[in-house]
Amino acid sequence: MTAVNQQLLPVVTDVIAGLKHKPGALLPILHEIQNRLGYIPPESVPLIAESLNQSRADIHGVISFYHQFRTTAPGKHRVEVCRAEACQAMGARQLEAHAKATLGVDYHSTTRDQNITLEEVYCLGNCACSPSIRINDEIVGRVTPEKFDQLIDELRSQTLEVH
Repeated sequence: MTAVNQQLLPVVTDVIAGLKHKPGALLPILHEIQNRLGYIPPESVPLIAESLNQSRADIHGVISFYHQFRTTAPGKHRVEVCRAEACQAMGARQLEAHAKATLGVDYHSTTRDQNITLEEVYCLGNCACSPSIRINDEIVGRVTPEKFDQLIDELRSQTLEVH
């Protein structure tokens, strides 16, 4: 393990120790590791597998099956585009294409400067104000490509004020 990952090891082992005795412990362990670290370090897979008496392939299979699990550190900011039906009906597909082009990344990827991770989400519960995005923990509605650009510019300059 690298020095950085050695620093993460106590978090991973703490999570495993606290949850491994629960029935169906794998998903709670994976969720808690990601909640604490922002992602599931690949180096944690052997530790999880050994503690649950499962194969590394089993653990990796679960991580790769669920799109919300990350195996790389996310960017400083997370931008999620809603892909639910109401948002799609109001232009989310065009917004999605614009977001990918503007940021230069696809879903589940992070910009080269490690600042913004683009994710998809299926319903933000803001259907009346479609299309919607979430930036970090703030939901923004009626997002046009122009509004998206403005929000990203503000985010990059660290002055994001969600309206």
